[in-house]
Amino acid sequence: QVPLVESGGGLVQPGGSLRLSCAASGFPFIYYTMSWYRQVAGKERELVAGITPSGGGTNYVDSMKGRFTISRDNAKNTVYLQMNSLKPEDTAVYYCHASSEDAATYWGQGTQVTVTS
Repeated sequence: QVPLVESGGGLVQPGGSLRLSCAASGFPFIYYTMSWYRQVAGKERELVAGITPSGGGTNYVDSMKGRFTISRDNAKNTVYLQMNSLKPEDTAVYYCHASSEDAATYWGQGTQVTVTS
């Protein structure tokens, strides 16, 4: 059983939108901080956004503020990333990440987002 499975990636034109989903299973989702990272080939993986276990707190990298929104549905064990006003530089593989206070962590397999005209 794969703990985290991302979906929703694809090809979009500049200015367009995508909504990524990450379905969690096999661990107590409600106790985990969830985050989205992204990675461009040849570069380090970078944090995009994070959300607290309750969903009451979020944080974003400055370049994504106002364009991306992270949210979660604890009843569905799912975290989302709504991406608007996409730019070519947002092209990357997007990964879902789960972390707990006892340092347990999980990564998803990634979903490709390509922004191009």
